[in-house]
Amino acid sequence: MATADATDGLGQHATMRVVLISAAAALGGFLFGFDTAVINGAVDAIRGAFMLDAAQIGFTVSCALLGSALGAWYAGMLANRFGRVRTMQVAAVLLVASALGSGLAMAPWDLILWRLVGGIGVGVASVIAPTYIAEVAPARIRGRLGSMQQLAIVLGIFAALSSDYWLAGMAGAASGPLWLGLAAWRWMFLVASVPALIYGLLVLGVPESPRYLVAKDRLAEARVVLRQVLDMHNDSALDKKLQDIGDSLRSEHRPRLRDLRGSAAGLLPVVWIGILLSVFQQFVGINVIFYYSSTLWHSVGFSEADSFKITVVTSIVNVLVTLVAISLVDKIGRKPLLVIGSAGMAITLALMAWCFSQATGSGAALSLPGSLGMVALVAANAYVVFFGVSWGPVVWVLLGEMFPNRIRATALAVAAAAQWLANFAISYSFPPLAQIGLTFAYGLYAGFALLSLLFVLYAVRETKGIELEDMHA
Repeated sequence: MATADATDGLGQHATMRVVLISAAAALGGFLFGFDTAVINGAVDAIRGAFMLDAAQIGFTVSCALLGSALGAWYAGMLANRFGRVRTMQVAAVLLVASALGSGLAMAPWDLILWRLVGGIGVGVASVIAPTYIAEVAPARIRGRLGSMQQLAIVLGIFAALSSDYWLAGMAGAASGPLWLGLAAWRWMFLVASVPALIYGLLVLGVPESPRYLVAKDRLAEARVVLRQVLDMHNDSALDKKLQDIGDSLRSEHRPRLRDLRGSAAGLLPVVWIGILLSVFQQFVGINVIFYYSSTLWHSVGFSEADSFKITVVTSIVNVLVTLVAISLVDKIGRKPLLVIGSAGMAITLALMAWCFSQATGSGAALSLPGSLGMVALVAANAYVVFFGVSWGPVVWVLLGEMFPNRIRATALAVAAAAQWLANFAISYSFPPLAQIGLTFAYGLYAGFALLSLLFVLYAVRETKGIELEDMHA
């Protein structure tokens, strides 16, 4: 076929252009990671500044996730109505406003409001970036370009935690004064406006998705974009590609929630599997590490500076194992990686629970005797390794593959919303659970990890090597 030949013959110049375009879009994933993790270094300072109890600080940390669920749910509708690029610009504006508003918040209610605004921006960016990349990327490099989203997320987490560490170090503490008399924790939020502004400026220069342009009958513009990203100069090849896109759009119908129903008016089994994959990914407690780890290590005897260092090291580990996962997922397969990850997380979380069962004192006076602090630290990082090489990236891969074409968009929206809500539930509940006891909290997450292992063994099927058209409900 002419289209396939043109794609296979993609020129180096066009390849570099589409890589840069995709990298600009993937910056939305970077902001996803940055804006959700930046709260880590500010938790204790916010608690002290506004005199918040455990439930209040839990909601302040996790409220952005409710906004993210809302943003993810409506991102597709916005993108189909206003275009992919315009939707990315809206996300950038929301993220800039949230960064400035959160950094200058005068009371808990407006901090929560601005974090909700930022959450909506994160939710929109988390959906629209991989959608746009898939629609502009040539088939032969789509997988590698699509993986840029997950890599951008973990790099965003690393950047957020690194900036938290640097700012707290400059001020002597997260609550210490810094430039313009503002506390360091406020600057942790304010600096988030920088990557959001860069994102907004970069997406001004990327072309609109050719799929969207064809859907809006803007064929001349779609032809220009295809010529740029695929380096297609043969008019007949361009006509064939435009025809293929048009035929694909005409063969689809608008996704409906009722398409997800099974014969007994319940959801199709494959939809439940997608939802449970999303829920288990969060219920093993991974975001407790990235939202509260500085507070956690500080509470068991590490200095604030050392706690920040530990958190940054953990984020570096997360980046490295994500690279490993990207290299293994098409070689080992999805299900084996999930099995390895679940088993490893169950063991390391149980070890952390045991370490904290030996702790003395409570609250800020909690301490681990002897070498148990180091054992808990090693176990926590081993847990991040097992998650990062499995449930972190693999769940997103499966959610993109496992659903039949007819229901893929709707089922993905439901699963993504479930994931954000599960993230909220875990993040909000951790401070109250920690008051009951860290042994109980980490024991609970270990139990969910064990359940996730049984779930994968008995309910999840391998999708490696299966064509998307062969997926069945």
